[in-house]
Amino acid sequence: MASDYTGRRALVTGITGQDGSFLAEQLLEKGYEVFGLVRRLSTPNTQNIHHLLGRVQLVDGDLLDQASLENAIRQVEPDEIYNLAAQSFVGASFSQPVVTGEVTGLGALRLLDAMRHRADKARFYQASSSEMFGKVRKSPQDESTEFYPRSPYGVAKVYAYWACVNYRESYGLFISNGILFNHESERRGMEFVTRKIAHGVASIKLGLTDHISLGTLDPRRDWGYAPEYTDLMWRALQIPSPEDFVGATGETHSVRDFVEAAFRHVGIPEWTQRVRLDPKFARPADVDHLCGNPQKARERLGWVARTRFDQLVGIMVDADLRRLSRTG
Repeated sequence: MASDYTGRRALVTGITGQDGSFLAEQLLEKGYEVFGLVRRLSTPNTQNIHHLLGRVQLVDGDLLDQASLENAIRQVEPDEIYNLAAQSFVGASFSQPVVTGEVTGLGALRLLDAMRHRADKARFYQASSSEMFGKVRKSPQDESTEFYPRSPYGVAKVYAYWACVNYRESYGLFISNGILFNHESERRGMEFVTRKIAHGVASIKLGLTDHISLGTLDPRRDWGYAPEYTDLMWRALQIPSPEDFVGATGETHSVRDFVEAAFRHVGIPEWTQRVRLDPKFARPADVDHLCGNPQKARERLGWVARTRFDQLVGIMVDADLRRLSRTG
């Protein structure tokens, strides 16, 4: 793949999130002009892209507002569109199912339709999710595995996925889904269990607290490192024709494994007395076991998840140790 994409214009929704910030960095390094779609807020949340302000251009737009999306696309004239914006916390989708459906599901459809009318030669990446597999029918899961979502978030992502397939087949647009399994980093939000564990263990190590509270330790996930997964997003739009790809490590670990690895990383071997299980964090329905098969992405895109599980845990815990040491 070429290394210089100077002059290409990319529009990234969700640019202030974990994935959006890493993708923006990578696109800038390749020479892209990067535009980030952001909602008007009284206090914009730009923490993840603070170091990029002045290099990325922020454009007003809202996935709930069709006209704003068409205006944004008309303004940017993008070559590539990456739809990473969503109500992305699975737990919150149970308490906010309608908002989740509007933003995560219908929001993708609105953006697709804006692209169809205003930039039909652009290439479109949709951030699909392993949560679509839910109550899995086979393991590991690949691009042909049946969907059985177990949360309003998963349901909304399935809607967006099929909207992409429909627009691709109906209008001949270049639209690719990336069905990415869990990918974490030091920029993960505090509402996610991996960051909650990393931050909690760092706090215990520094003597700032004596325990962390979690819902359950049993669910198993395929966890990778986010910057590698945003590279897959870009690769998916560089091939001659649109396709859908699973992004995963091919390995599975439980929440308990994540907890053990985090405490082990800071030299605390006995952790069971420092973790409390609180039913208020449990979900009405959960996904027990996710493990992806990334063979197609490896063969078609040359993509491989290289960061191992223990490395990922260490990266996250070390980042929170640094943050807490500075603020403490």
